[in-house]
Amino acid sequence: MSLEFPPITRRLKPEVLAPAGNLATVKTAIDFGADAVYCGGKAFGMRSAPQNLSLEDFEEAVAYAHARDARIFVTCNILPTNDEIDAMNSYMGQLGEIGVDALIVSDIGVLMAARRVAPHVEVHVSTQAGITNYQAANAFAALGASRVVLARELDIEAIRGIRAHVPDDLEIEAFVHGSMCMAFSGRCLISQHLTGRDANHGDCAQSCRWKYHVVEEKRPGQFIPVEVTDGGTFLFNSHDMNVLAHVDEILDAGVTSLKIEGRAKSAYYVAAMANAYKTAVNEFMIQRGFEDEAGRPLRPFTSAAQPSSAQGGSAVTLPEWLLAEPDKVTHREYSTGFYYPEQPAGENIMVGGYINEWRWVGDVLGYDEANARLHIYAKNKISPGMDIEFLFPGHAPIVLRVPDQGLLDEAGEPVAEINHPAHEFSLPCDQAIPRGAMIRARLRARTLPVSAAS
Repeated sequence: MSLEFPPITRRLKPEVLAPAGNLATVKTAIDFGADAVYCGGKAFGMRSAPQNLSLEDFEEAVAYAHARDARIFVTCNILPTNDEIDAMNSYMGQLGEIGVDALIVSDIGVLMAARRVAPHVEVHVSTQAGITNYQAANAFAALGASRVVLARELDIEAIRGIRAHVPDDLEIEAFVHGSMCMAFSGRCLISQHLTGRDANHGDCAQSCRWKYHVVEEKRPGQFIPVEVTDGGTFLFNSHDMNVLAHVDEILDAGVTSLKIEGRAKSAYYVAAMANAYKTAVNEFMIQRGFEDEAGRPLRPFTSAAQPSSAQGGSAVTLPEWLLAEPDKVTHREYSTGFYYPEQPAGENIMVGGYINEWRWVGDVLGYDEANARLHIYAKNKISPGMDIEFLFPGHAPIVLRVPDQGLLDEAGEPVAEINHPAHEFSLPCDQAIPRGAMIRARLRARTLPVSAAS
């Protein structure tokens, strides 16, 4: 008998909004707690690297989400050229017929067209629009937007000020986790200038994260390294954002949707971060008295700004295991972004690349209670003596030390270790683990030196 994931409470406010680059990750995000998922199609979105979704995929995604009280938002936030207008308008009309819940736009003309060709679909204004004040937010609301995605460059008091001067029914979305761009609200021309890849059409080459040299004007062709360390320097290598520990203060400022960056990230990244932020919001709702432990409403959540913990509000306490979750996905050095001026976002000029201390090693297929055996689908090597963790929604990770004996392959034959990805195996396990749980293990060494990543 296989256990299933525990029930998940879905909310319109406050919402956890997760990214997805393909249909499988859409389903993963929903399974691990996201209230809504944003994703792009084969065109007109701001990410060309992921696989993205076809119209048929969107039909399946909408059906899957709506059956679980979740929602699907589609990015249409490129800055279109004249020859793209007709196709883009037709595409948005098709998405409206499929039944997606919102279109995310940045261009005013696209916003007005979306209201015309998909009148029953919400319109959300992308962070690409650079909304930094309540006047801009109110202007977009007057044009028919139901939500504004604020510029990442705002601090928490600026957000509080916007909330105080916009209608209560205008939703405010803000990024809380993931990569940040060195250009204002992502509007950058470096990639297009250096490579011909247009960042404003979703094809950014991340040129800002390259290693650069200096050329003296009278010595053409002589590249002088800019060396902070022996490995060079990375001038524009911005930190990643992580404000999991500050979810209460961000919600208190009037934010109604917590957005996780990462449409090009793995399903494991999406699952771990959707679960982390959803668990944090659950704690917020319980500790503030909006819901009971079972998720039943006790009083209405309000989107109006509330006193923060710094101003006498009650701080929400999160468990240590939850605060450790962001370190268990691939990331760059973390900061709290621009939310707190006294702790400004910065860049890591010492080293490029990612910090990666954990690896997704498999998925749980089912649990055989009669024989106390766990059946898994392997993705990476699992060896006896290794400590593995099981990740599933709404629960602290469960740790298991892989036993020295009892590992079996799909045919039931003993194996010394699990070392064939994309194959099924089983192992002894005294605790029932739900089907669909992800299995992860700590790598033996960091992918970046400690001095560079801390």
